[in-house]
Amino acid sequence: MLQAIGLTSTPRRDRPPAVDDLTFEAPPGTVTALLGPAGAGKTTALRLMLQLEPGRGITYFRGRPLHRVAHPAREVGVLLGDVPGHPSRTLRSQLRMLCAAAGVPGARADDMLRVVGLTGVHDQRIGTLPRGMDRRLGLASALLGDPHTLLLDEPAAGLSVRESAWLYDILRTHADEGGTVLYTTADPKDAARNADRVVTLDAGRLRADQDAAEFARTRLRPRVAVRTPHAARLAAVLTQESRAARRPVEVVTEGGNRLSVYGSDCASVGESAFRNGVLIHQLADETGDTRPTPQPPAPPVPDPSASNAFASNASASIATVSDPSAPDAPAGDSGPAGGEARSARPAQTPGRAPRSHRAPRRSPLRPLRYEVRRLLGVPSTPLVAAGVLMVSVTLAVLLARSGRTPLPAVLAGWPAVSPLPPAALGAGLLGAFSFGEEYRYPALTTGRGAVPRRLGLLLAKLTVSAAVGAFLAVLVVVADLEALRFVYGGELVPVPPNWPTLCANWFGLVVGCAWAGLLGAGVFRAAAAGVAAVLAVPVVFAPPLQRVLAGVPGRTVAGLPARLREFASIEWSSAADRWVMGALRVVGQPVGVALGLTLTVLLCAYVLTGRHSRARW
Repeated sequence: MLQAIGLTSTPRRDRPPAVDDLTFEAPPGTVTALLGPAGAGKTTALRLMLQLEPGRGITYFRGRPLHRVAHPAREVGVLLGDVPGHPSRTLRSQLRMLCAAAGVPGARADDMLRVVGLTGVHDQRIGTLPRGMDRRLGLASALLGDPHTLLLDEPAAGLSVRESAWLYDILRTHADEGGTVLYTTADPKDAARNADRVVTLDAGRLRADQDAAEFARTRLRPRVAVRTPHAARLAAVLTQESRAARRPVEVVTEGGNRLSVYGSDCASVGESAFRNGVLIHQLADETGDTRPTPQPPAPPVPDPSASNAFASNASASIATVSDPSAPDAPAGDSGPAGGEARSARPAQTPGRAPRSHRAPRRSPLRPLRYEVRRLLGVPSTPLVAAGVLMVSVTLAVLLARSGRTPLPAVLAGWPAVSPLPPAALGAGLLGAFSFGEEYRYPALTTGRGAVPRRLGLLLAKLTVSAAVGAFLAVLVVVADLEALRFVYGGELVPVPPNWPTLCANWFGLVVGCAWAGLLGAGVFRAAAAGVAAVLAVPVVFAPPLQRVLAGVPGRTVAGLPARLREFASIEWSSAADRWVMGALRVVGQPVGVALGLTLTVLLCAYVLTGRHSRARW
């Protein structure tokens, strides 16, 4: 049961709200159409239900508001507009990433691709999909978590008659299993044909809430569809008889051998044709739609191995996913929730809620798996790493040629004219992509809140970006060292005596830049802002800090470890004293101070701007 109560959007400037005090229900076991012309507020109403739009009112999903649902993907499946996701990501990579976010096994992605007939094109990029395949991928994304409620915005817009019939068959099967389906449409005939209930909106307000039969009777013009080889003759006969009987009958020629007769019925038209010897090929009552009923189609996928959406049998894959004893399936995970996947389940009476599922175990690995799959699913990650490696090796070879550059700068590929080495810039760019992609291609938006600011997701991004930064730091030093040996000879490069401090400085710089890019993009919602935050550390903040620190009277911290030991009453060895002093020297560098202050400010800004988010992992 979906209950929308008092939904009202926040008005913009002096304009009235797009949705004004909207209240209605979408019962389980039915398909409900939210009908209205363009600008009626249909999409805004869906966004208000999902807490993606500022406004008033509340929506209950089986008695709970969305922010009280522990696992939104298990309760609500959403398709708003085109499928959100990076255009360079493949279909399979996109679904596996969403599987990690929903807490379902990655194998569910292959099952859902099979259900919607996209198995043969699983390696195709999202940005190259035609409209029909985009709708299929969107439906697979909405059904990943086996939700009870489906919310879809204009799901059949731009689809052919055959593709629309396939889509509505999936929605009808979901409702017949006891689920709730709510979709928007601007076509009254579409609502009358495919919905059980029709909720009509006009200028953001509720105008009618009717079942489909009543809607067709009161809002659409009933007519008699006639197909005859003597259309002109029959039209003249019907017009003449209606005038003689003074009945308000209107006869419209649809072209060729088709007629639409308004204000009459099949019996009257058939009797008139019989009396006048007119041959009839078709005679049927219709409600405002003269198109022939489309037959259930096969999915138009150019792959002979892809299963037909109406004839394929996904029982084996469903059993694998829904079996609680499977090694990688969380408890209570059910099979794919759509089309023939649902038909493999035990039949349920329409109107009854589907069988309850135990919630998956909450695990800190869920956001971590999501972030890893997000990072590795796009070509930008290996391209940035390869670019960093090539530029760093080139700079290291050129810097070593003069023999005057210090060894640490040579191994880092860091010329004096550059504010940061290539590894730090690359790590900052990858960190900026972490949140930049979330806002540009918001795959996590639907059903979970407008901003992906959950603590679990932030910790996962910080962990993964730190690991990527450390990997780039090691990779660059090793590659530069091998390049120097290859170009200038095989002599061993001498190890500096202060190598622990140098390593700490190097890792701290690269990882800190990765975090600065990540938090900058998270606060300002753009990858460019994350890159700007990285460059601001050495260009804007470090020079004035260096001048300030140079003007401060020199004070030694040589005795600080001993004073800390005395204050904390903790005994540690002299080696620990050296590590503490090394860490203090690293943090005390101007760039280190600037980077630490930048990260602190960005983290506080991120937390403060994200306090309104109520969604959870």
